[in-house]
Amino acid sequence: MDVALTYDLRQLYLEQGYSEEETAEFESAETIKAISTALHELGFTPIHVGNISQLVKRLASGERWDFVFSIAEGMHGFGREAQVPCVLDAFQIPYTFSDPLALTVTLHKATAKRLLRDLGIPTPDFEVIETSADWAEIELEYPLFVKPIAEGTSKGITSASRVCTPYELENVCDLLLEKFRQAVLVEEFLPGREFTIGIAGTGANARVLGVMEILLGPEAESLVYSYVNKAKYEELVRYRLVRDETAIEAADIALAAWRALGCCDAGRIDLRCDRLGKVQLLEVNALPGLHPIRSDLCILCKLAGIPYLGLIDNIMCSAIERSQSARGAPEPAYMSKHDSGGWDPRIR
Repeated sequence: MDVALTYDLRQLYLEQGYSEEETAEFESAETIKAISTALHELGFTPIHVGNISQLVKRLASGERWDFVFSIAEGMHGFGREAQVPCVLDAFQIPYTFSDPLALTVTLHKATAKRLLRDLGIPTPDFEVIETSADWAEIELEYPLFVKPIAEGTSKGITSASRVCTPYELENVCDLLLEKFRQAVLVEEFLPGREFTIGIAGTGANARVLGVMEILLGPEAESLVYSYVNKAKYEELVRYRLVRDETAIEAADIALAAWRALGCCDAGRIDLRCDRLGKVQLLEVNALPGLHPIRSDLCILCKLAGIPYLGLIDNIMCSAIERSQSARGAPEPAYMSKHDSGGWDPRIR
């Protein structure tokens, strides 16, 4: 099976003049090599394509593939993560990870939170700032947490993201509105434990890979898993796999949200505890980073005893099964060769 790889290579954008932070979500050559190597070891034929512009050119020339392993993040707009899947849907080429709807909804944090809240999934109270005047209408209880409405990799998040006064709120909102040219999400700050949860599979077949607690070191920017803390995680952050009752509650919430939003194949969900110790959902990442060493999902899998090859194997198995089901194929074309990990069997 020929499997094309679509991705945004970070170095390409840096050479075009984009900044380190603007390209923080994009892929390194190491990530592309790791995915390609894993696909080859699993018996696929990987074909490097690149970003959406390169994809469109190759499709226009008549090139086609059996499958696409797509981790392209896109550069512009709330639908940027959905751009490559939309093109592939138009050409009826199956691909990994979620469809355009789920990718767009989960990228826009306020839209995702509205849907989750309507479904009874706990998430912090929030409001959206569209203009510099909107902050004065906020009626949430301080302290608050402020971040861009549609960014990943903790972009726009610093120690100043936790605000305790209207003056701080105004300053941070103005800064983010100007810098990111998008709305700002303001939500009640949760002071408790922070978790990220790995999910593999789709729908009823989705399962928890593990619950990882994020512990900030003494030298880290305090109270928040910020852009700097994430970038310098080896020095500033400690991760541990947890299985206590709070972790089980977090896993249940994460799995319910994953299924409710229609996410596919693999991803990561961030949660945190409020002042009473109750778990609430912060964000759903339906297009996770896959650097074999630095990405949170891969760190979690390593702690859970899941090799990188096993993670890629499970992603492909889920994606191919979805594709076959959509076509009404009677027999599986590909079976996973790896165990998905040893998470608590009580979690389904």
